[in-house]
Formats: sequence, C-alpha cells, structure tokens
Amino acid sequence: MNAETIREWLNRRPFEPFELRLSNGDAFQVRHPEVVAIGKNRIAIVDPETDQIVHVALIHVDSISALQAA
Repeated sequence: MNAETIREWLNRRPFEPFELRLSNGDAFQVRHPEVVAIGKNRIAIVDPETDQIVHVALIHVDSISALQAA
C-alpha cells in the first residue's frame, strides 16, 4: 500500500470510515480522518478512546476497505 492511496481515502468528502488490514492479520478502523498521520514510509493511527498510538510501516498495510454503515 502506498501513502497516496491512504491520503485519498482520508480526503474523501464526505469522509467514509475505512479499515486498514495489515500483513500480520491485525486490522484498524479509521472512523475520523484526524486519527491518522502519514509519513514517508510509516503511518500513525490513534485510538481516540484509549489515546494509544500504533506506528505501522506502509509496507505492512495489505488492504483498505470501507466500513459497513451500522
């Protein structure tokens, strides 16, 4: 996955929540564009409920998909 693809999802208007799946099987839901910071080779994802930050190398992001509306 490249940074530009993730930026495109973050910049959609209206914003559409999505899920990032990693090569190790972990998945992170992005419900607001403000919880992701994109660097050159890494991204940081903040869990707004716990304030935990996860740093992920872009090379380990396998897929991105829209979350289903509840």
